[in-house]
Amino acid sequence: MRNLTIACGLATMLLLAGCGEEISGDLPIDDATVRAAEALSGLDLTQAERTMMLEDLAESRQAYRGLRGMEIPNAVPPALRFDPLTARTGLREGPATGPAPVWSPAPEVTRPDDLDDLAFATIGELAELIRTRRVSCLELTELALDRLRRHGPDLECVVTLTEGRALRRARELDRMLDRGEYLGPLHGIPYGAKDLLAVRGYPTTWGARPYRNRILNGDATVVEKLDQAGAVLVAKLTLGALAWGDVWFGGTTRNPWNLEQGSSGSSAGPASAVAAGLVPFAIGSETWGSIVSPSTRCGTTGLRPTFGRVSRQGAMALSWSMDKIGPMARTVEDCAIVFDAIEGIDPADPTTVDRPFPYRPDRPLQDLRIGYLRSVFNEEYDWHTLHSEALDDLRRAGARLVPVELPGNRDLGTDIYNLSFILSAEAGAAFQDLVLSDRDDELVRQVRNAWPNVFRHAQFIPAVEYIQANRARVRLMELMAGVFDEIDVYVTPSFLGDNLLITNLTGHPQVVVPCGFETENAPTSISFVGRLYGEADVLAVAKAYQDATGWHRMHPPGF
Repeated sequence: MRNLTIACGLATMLLLAGCGEEISGDLPIDDATVRAAEALSGLDLTQAERTMMLEDLAESRQAYRGLRGMEIPNAVPPALRFDPLTARTGLREGPATGPAPVWSPAPEVTRPDDLDDLAFATIGELAELIRTRRVSCLELTELALDRLRRHGPDLECVVTLTEGRALRRARELDRMLDRGEYLGPLHGIPYGAKDLLAVRGYPTTWGARPYRNRILNGDATVVEKLDQAGAVLVAKLTLGALAWGDVWFGGTTRNPWNLEQGSSGSSAGPASAVAAGLVPFAIGSETWGSIVSPSTRCGTTGLRPTFGRVSRQGAMALSWSMDKIGPMARTVEDCAIVFDAIEGIDPADPTTVDRPFPYRPDRPLQDLRIGYLRSVFNEEYDWHTLHSEALDDLRRAGARLVPVELPGNRDLGTDIYNLSFILSAEAGAAFQDLVLSDRDDELVRQVRNAWPNVFRHAQFIPAVEYIQANRARVRLMELMAGVFDEIDVYVTPSFLGDNLLITNLTGHPQVVVPCGFETENAPTSISFVGRLYGEADVLAVAKAYQDATGWHRMHPPGF
C-alpha cells in the first residue's frame, strides 16, 4: 500500500520541483524539497525512500524541461482517447446508418411588412419563406447583420461580424435557388458561432486577450458542414475567456432578459444572441455546463450531444475527453435540424462516430420509457413549483414517468466531485504554455474561480491520480449504463444534484428547454437526458414537452 501511495504522489513532487522561477535556475532536489512536495501530496515517506528517489526526481525534472521546450499546438490531442462506451453498454458495434430524420410539416407563413418581425421566427418558418421565395437569403442575412449591429453592443455578445463572408454566401445561395437548387432547411439561414471555432480570414480569439488578434488557417469542421447545408455565418459570438463564464476581453456578455445580469457561460454569446433574436441559431460548446447554463439564464433551447457525435476539429481544446459542440436555438426541432447537419464522422477528429439519427417530431411518448429523478425533484428549492408543473405537463402529454436515481457516492465508492479535477488536469495541459510564459496574467479574471488559478494549480496534479480518476470514471460509466437498462430518457432539474457533472463525464446527451420564470424576466429551465447516441429520442421527448407548454415562445422585451 505504501508503494502505491508513493507512486500516486510522485508526479506532484516532480512538478513542484520543476515549476516556477526555478525553471531557469537549478533549485536543488534534496531531502527538504521532497519533504515539501510530500506534504502537499499528503504522503508519508521514510528517509530511505526519499533518498532513494532523489536522482530519479532530478532526471524527471530535466525531462519536463525538455518537453516544455516543444511547441505543441492546442489542436494536438494526447495519445489517450476517451470513449464513452464500455463493455456494459453493448453499443460498440452499433449501426452507422438508419432511418433519416423526419421534420415537422412546413408551417403556413407569410412575408411580414416589416422583416424585423421575423427576428424570433423558427428555422422551420424561415426555411419555408426561403423555399417559397417569399424572402431571399440575402434579406435574411442583412436582417441578422442589422440586428447584430443594433443590439450587439448593448449585449456585448459579438466579437466579430463576418459580414463580407455572409453577404457573398447569401447571394450565392439565392443564385442556387434561381437554378432550382435547394440544400434543405438550413438553406439561407443565418447563424452565429462561438468564437472558439476557427473561421478562415477572421480572428478566432477564444475570448481571451492573448489570442485577440490571432487568425487561424482554415475553417472548423462544424463551420464547413453548415456551409454545405446552406447556413450563413454572420458573426463570431462571445465566450467567457477560454470557455469559462461570460467575461471576455471586451466586457461581460449580457442576459437579454436583464441587462444588469451576465448571460452565464461559457456559450454566453450564442445564448444571448439567440434569445434576443439576433440570429435564429448559434453553435455553442459544453465541457461542464456551458450550453446548459446560458440556455437556462437566457431562456433558449440547447442540445449537448453525445461525446463524439460532432467533430471538434478547428475548435479550441479545453478538455479532450469532455469537450462537446452543439446547437442553441429557439426550439427543440431547430436544434435537431442543426444537429443533423453537423453530426457524423470526421477523419480529422478520431473521437467522432457514425450513428443513426432517426428523429421523428411526432414520436408518441407512450412508446418511450421516461424516468424522472424523484429524489431531486422532491427537494425544496427555488424552482420546485415550476418543475413539479413541468412533470405534470409531461404526464398530460402522454408520458408515463417512472422514478429513477443516478449513481451516488456510495455506488461509486467515492464522492463524484472527486473526479472533477479531470477537467482541471486536461485544461492545465492545454494551456500550460500560458503559465510557463506568464501570459496567464493577461486573462481578464484573476480570481480563485477562474482559469488562471486553475491552470496554475493544475500543474501540481499527479499523473497517477489523473489516471486513477479516469479509472473511477469507467466505473461511473458502467453505473450509468445500468440506469439506461430501464429507461430511454430521464427528466431532471438542470442544475440540482450530480447530473450535470456525471453526464459530462460519461458523455450522455442532454437537451435543456425553458420551463417558466422564477420571477419576472428570469427564465429557468428543465433538462432531458438520453442514452448514448440517443439524440433522436431525447429530442422527441423534449419537443413534446415544449409543444405542450409554449415557454419557448416568450421573448425578452426591448428586442
